[in-house]
Formats: sequence, C-alpha cells, structure tokens
Amino acid sequence: MALSTSMNSFSKIPKAAPKNPIIFNLLKTPSLKPHLKLNPISKPSFLSLFYQPSNFRPKTQCCGSTTIRSLFTGIVEEMGEIKQLGMADHGGFDLKIHAKTVMEDVKLGDSIAVNGTCLTVTDFDTRLGEFMVGLAPETLRKTSLSELEPGSLVNLERAIQPTGRMGGHFVQGHVDGTGEIVGKEVEGDSLWIKVKVDKSLLKYVVPKGFIAVDGTSLTVVAVFEEELCFNFMLVAYTQQKVVIPLKKVGQKVNLEVDILGKYVERLLSSGFVDSIKGS
Repeated sequence: MALSTSMNSFSKIPKAAPKNPIIFNLLKTPSLKPHLKLNPISKPSFLSLFYQPSNFRPKTQCCGSTTIRSLFTGIVEEMGEIKQLGMADHGGFDLKIHAKTVMEDVKLGDSIAVNGTCLTVTDFDTRLGEFMVGLAPETLRKTSLSELEPGSLVNLERAIQPTGRMGGHFVQGHVDGTGEIVGKEVEGDSLWIKVKVDKSLLKYVVPKGFIAVDGTSLTVVAVFEEELCFNFMLVAYTQQKVVIPLKKVGQKVNLEVDILGKYVERLLSSGFVDSIKGS
C-alpha cells in the first residue's frame, strides 16, 4: 500500500535513562580482557554473570569450521524475552533468551537475528525453551543490544530456507549502525515513528525504500535531510508483533540499510560505469 502522508510534528516523550555507566565504559574499551570475570549475583542485573557450568543439553554437535552465510527477510517470527545476560569467560557477553517458535528446530551453530543482529546459537535447552548466543565487544558497540536487560523483549527471526516465502526484503543481519527514536505519534490505529540517524547512513535511506529497524522490514515514508531523520508507519497488526512500539523516545534501534544501495555506490565509485562506457 502506497503512503503519501508525511508527519511533520511528533509528540514529546521524556527520553529514556542512560545505560549502566559501567557497561558504557566497557563498551568504549578497545578490547575486553579474556580473564575479566564478575562474581555471580542472585538478583538479575545487567552485569549478572550467567556463563557458568551450563544445565543446557545440546541435541546436536557443532558444525565445526563450516561457514554459513545467513539471510533473513525482516519478517519477525516472534518476540523473545531476555532471561539472563552478562560477561563471559571469552571476554564478550552472552544472552540467554526464552522463545518458542525459533526453538522448534534449533541446532547449535544456527543463525538467529536478535533485534536484527545475526547471532549464532551456542547452547540451548528445548525443555525450558531457551537458547544462548554470544556477543563480541564490537557487536555491543555497533548495536543497541547493550541497552537490554533481563525481561527485555527482542525481535527474533531464524535464517530463511530456500523453500520458504520471501515476505520482506533481503536482510543480512549485519547492523550498519543505530538510530535514535526522536518522535512517536498515533494516527488512528497506526503509529508513526521518527528516527534520527548518522549522515553516513541517511544517504542510503530513500522514500518508499526498504530498511530493517531492529530486524523488522519496513518501508520508509519520508526522509528529512536537514534533521538527519526518516520516518515510517506501523499498522495495528505490526505493533503487536514487534518491539519497536515498546521503545521510548531517546532509545536506540538497530538499522540495516538496503544492501543494493551500497553495492551501487561501490560500483559508481570504482569507475565501473566509466569502464563500461569506454568499452
């Protein structure tokens, strides 16, 4: 459905509180020491260490060094709940997520997009309906996953199979950067969201073009060059299926722009067009 309506005004909602300062400092550190370890604490918190001797019983063996390039559609399958998260022995962070749909055929090494970030299943328990993924320090710096805490909801999507329908657009799960929600406004049963983004990413955002926001395939309605912003609309059904409406003004969202635009830019800058003309 084509949309010609654009939104010029947005409701003022208080900004979200800043992330835990300890984590913020860690994210600015170039590298996290592999031996860095925190003592477990009984009350869940952003720093709770849950990478302990696991009760998980994986059903399959890891696929070794085989590299699988995953592709997603941006059609969220379900919202999962963060159960635990914390620093792991390997120097990164681990997330334990409760889910249902994506657990149906889960295997070690599977790729699952968590808020649009392609992550690898490192452990799982089908009885409890939980799986674990690891986050490298660079992933935390590049995405909004550092804002998660126990109880947070996240968008989940398994990598597509060649036999399935392509319902959204081609999404790699490689987050290009984050944007900040700067406006939310209700119109009828729809919700308008306005996002501010770095200029280096805004050049790939075009009206009526695709963009993945927290892993959700969406159509850009309008681009506001001077404000470094773009907006999109969520219909009532989508609002019930993804986490974006739950976020407040000031919170971050993961963004992945349409890869076709980046390929075109690369070809033009490499002199490809000139070489064709001269041939």
